[in-house]
Amino acid sequence: MRKYLIAGLLVWMPLGITFLVVRSIVGLLDRTLLLLPEAYQPDNFLGIHIPGLGVVLAVILVLTTGMIVANLLGKRIISAWESLLARIPLVRTLYAGVKQILEAVLAADAKSFRKVLLVEYPRKGVWSLAFMTSDALGEVQAKTGSKVISVFIPTTPNPTSGFVLMVPETDVIELDMSIEEGLKMIISMGVVVPVWQKENLINGMIASEK
Repeated sequence: MRKYLIAGLLVWMPLGITFLVVRSIVGLLDRTLLLLPEAYQPDNFLGIHIPGLGVVLAVILVLTTGMIVANLLGKRIISAWESLLARIPLVRTLYAGVKQILEAVLAADAKSFRKVLLVEYPRKGVWSLAFMTSDALGEVQAKTGSKVISVFIPTTPNPTSGFVLMVPETDVIELDMSIEEGLKMIISMGVVVPVWQKENLINGMIASEK
């Protein structure tokens, strides 16, 4: 009975949690329709409530914004807007910080979070999973006298907090697992260990020899 109960929970709990999260996101985006004039809100205009219209509106808004800022005129508008924000003490710090983080993570040519590493932390002989965040450290690079990289060591089960370390590149071990697999391993507290493809290859070679 215990085996069947656990098997059933493993099917329904991920589905239920995923459904609740998606429903919450859709509901939040649907509330963006309240920004429209009351006469043009879908519930009043069509006379019926259609779930998910807020998602469509949000996607259209983001795509339209991207198309505008991608051309020369749009870049000038954004430049003027950012210049205005730069004059507001608290806002400029928050805006600049969030923008730099998003540019580092979302940029197509960014090197952030592209490698999963092993780092000896918090002491020698103890290894922690880490993600490389940068290999261009400017002043830090110049004053350490050796090739160092910036790594982020997330905490478990909440990977949004953690520690940023500058470590010598020779002191880290690069892993074959993807960023997603590394995050799954951290969130699961080490229970979900990704399959190592080379291990499968080695086992297959040994089996064929036998």
